[in-house]
Amino acid sequence: MGVTLSYSGLGGKVKFSGTSGKFKTVYTGTDADAQAFFSRVTAAGGTLSATEQTAVNTLVVSMKAAGIWTAMKAIYPMVGASAAACAQNLKSSSFTGTFNGGWTYASTGVTSNGTNAYFDTLFNNQANWTSTSNASMGFVSATNQPGGTICDMGVGPNLLSGANSTTIYSSYAGTFYSGMNCTSVAPGAVNASTIGLFVTTRLSSTSYSSYKRGSSTINITNTDAIGTNPNGSIYLSAGNQPPNASLFAAKRYNFCFIGDGLTEAQVDSYWTILQTFNTSLSRQV
Repeated sequence: MGVTLSYSGLGGKVKFSGTSGKFKTVYTGTDADAQAFFSRVTAAGGTLSATEQTAVNTLVVSMKAAGIWTAMKAIYPMVGASAAACAQNLKSSSFTGTFNGGWTYASTGVTSNGTNAYFDTLFNNQANWTSTSNASMGFVSATNQPGGTICDMGVGPNLLSGANSTTIYSSYAGTFYSGMNCTSVAPGAVNASTIGLFVTTRLSSTSYSSYKRGSSTINITNTDAIGTNPNGSIYLSAGNQPPNASLFAAKRYNFCFIGDGLTEAQVDSYWTILQTFNTSLSRQV
């Protein structure tokens, strides 16, 4: 006769099972990196629900299993419904961001007002990459705001031309553009919806790629040499055109990341992991 006894909780899971008196014990605890993030949120004055903690722990474990975690430098899961919690970097204690202007914080993510709101990641585009030819960044948008002159994420000396910039425009005048440490932003793809995951990534000195997953699928690879990287930090919900933020978006974001370069297969895995993460928080897109 088989016997199964189990207990599960945030701190881990213990399972006993056996047949004919033979038992097996399995223990899975909270990931150390997830726990360190929880501690940083608490130290900053924020709080996370048990559901959010479980979702974040699963996110970390899944990213590690997919080989994505090691490539990341900054991960903002936008949980905790406060500036203190949402500003924390899941990957490490570095690059704790700063919210500026008008933002709304909720369990569904963070929403910018479209006039003066931007999130400064404090990740310097010139100083903080492992290599300018090995880099990526992206976000998940839950708001459809197509068209207009809106920059979702990036930094550059002239955001409208895209020269020597690192940027993502989910639907600039109806077109998805992006650039990663580029000389100029090359032609993009028509995009009618700004809902989903948007990524720009570079894995060589001669080209970079742009990806969208979610409401539609877009894959673009542009031939482009590495440009002169601007000395400024990457913003979310606006572009950083030093010394000013500009081209403000009015969107809800529920994830943002910066890291080393990603392959198309890794972007696909990332999207699957993020949909699971956001679904567990009832905020999938």
